[in-house]
Amino acid sequence: MSDEFSVESVYAELLGRAPENKMEPRLAPLFRAMDVLGEPNKAYPIIHITGTNGKTSTARMIERGLIAHGLSTGRYTSPHLSKVTERISLNGEPVDDATFVRIWDEIRPYLEIVDKELEAEGQPRLTYFECLTILGFAVFADQPVDVAVFEVGLGGITDATNVGDGQVSVVTPISLDHTDLLGETTADIAYEKSGIIKPGGFLVSAAQPVDAAQVLLDKARELDVPFRFEGVEFGVESRSVAVGGQVLTIQGLAGRYEDILLPLHGAHQAENAAVAIAALEAFFGGGEKELDGEVLREAFGNVTSPGRLEVVRTAPTIIVDAGHNPDGIRVSAEAIHEAFNFSKLVVVIGVLREKDAEEILRQLKESLGDLAEEFCFTQSNSPRAIPAAELAELAVDLGFGEENVHIAEQLDDAIEWAVERSEANDDLAGGVLITGSITVVAEARILLGKAGA
Repeated sequence: MSDEFSVESVYAELLGRAPENKMEPRLAPLFRAMDVLGEPNKAYPIIHITGTNGKTSTARMIERGLIAHGLSTGRYTSPHLSKVTERISLNGEPVDDATFVRIWDEIRPYLEIVDKELEAEGQPRLTYFECLTILGFAVFADQPVDVAVFEVGLGGITDATNVGDGQVSVVTPISLDHTDLLGETTADIAYEKSGIIKPGGFLVSAAQPVDAAQVLLDKARELDVPFRFEGVEFGVESRSVAVGGQVLTIQGLAGRYEDILLPLHGAHQAENAAVAIAALEAFFGGGEKELDGEVLREAFGNVTSPGRLEVVRTAPTIIVDAGHNPDGIRVSAEAIHEAFNFSKLVVVIGVLREKDAEEILRQLKESLGDLAEEFCFTQSNSPRAIPAAELAELAVDLGFGEENVHIAEQLDDAIEWAVERSEANDDLAGGVLITGSITVVAEARILLGKAGA
């Protein structure tokens, strides 16, 4: 049996468990699993990342910084775009199939012990996300890595990743998302996310809404943890658009870093870079020691963030962007205005059920403005996808204009239509944006020949 098939069979086994959007607000089974596995969560220092937007990009930047400093790394992020192994990366690359399967086979009997105990207590078995998280901890301990970067799945306090104690806790921008699970205000959401701040740790936070910042501050003070906020102790000093990205000057916690070429678009990615640099400074020297600028330049020059304002084809230019909440859509739209010279943009959009589709569409229309005239509503293969026709109806109700709204249930048909419409411009300056959910972006990347992430 090939490794490829083995990974698929493990994935099928994982999918047979409670799905990703049914995360259990509990940690006891995770601590029990760590216990029976010999505490892989304590085998290496951890940089732990939460926030609403920018987690994966920031995790990838921190990882590149650690690698450039000569450390071996583990990175655990979610969701994946094309293959489950992308969630568990070693030294910047998805874990190889053989290791993924081997470690799963090794930990499976221990997970069965925990499952049996849970069932005896009348509780659900370990979920899909819980099992993958345990697998991530185990893969990193098996290597072993010098340091692991863990991205929270949802929230913080009871997120499966929170069995790890971050030496540095990083909070990216907080906005309203998953309000049904995390709370109605940014303060409520910040309270959930503050759960990753641990005694003996160090808090590095992006600029936050005032109520969210206060919650994080209170938590850090309560635990006597040093805290640094973007816009107060560090931040982006300047940035300019460059070919394929931007050039940054960042004021860090201990140093000022000039001429950093970041091959990603948008003010939000510059801010993610500032947060990542502050996190690296906190990790390497408690924020007291300046990093080597040359090493940082090398690190950031190698950053990629698949599915985040990623150009997957030219002539016409097709951009995929995993913006799946109003704030994510807004910052991406700003970046498109800044970094691309489109005369018009055709938008392909699909949204998942649990998201605020109305606010996403409203933000999309407002942020892209006159640039986007035509919209194609579609749906991914996810059972949670809002049907394309239902989404289009909502758009018409929001004033999109029926003549500008097209429906294509199949994503490949949607992309084909959008490409044709963008090429109808005589100036050859039309583009296509595919957005609205990570599942739509994941499928689009595969259709457009970008399978690997």
